[in-house]
Amino acid sequence: MVKVYSTNSCPWCVKAKSYLKSQNIDFEDLNVQDDMNARQEMIDKSKQMGVPVLDVNGTIIIGFDKRAIDSALNK
Repeated sequence: MVKVYSTNSCPWCVKAKSYLKSQNIDFEDLNVQDDMNARQEMIDKSKQMGVPVLDVNGTIIIGFDKRAIDSALNK
């Protein structure tokens, strides 16, 4: 299961989601700008306020990091 915590105005969030789509990876997009529960979940998992934060099968990735995403997907 892949979750992407993002906001409407984050260019790196768009890049992360576009990359996942290009790899045919299904993901849940959680908008932490509008969804306070998702925002708190992201902060609890990552200890970060910045986006994007990806949760790839329990591996937390902060920012858009293709290598980390690929590595987490291949676990």
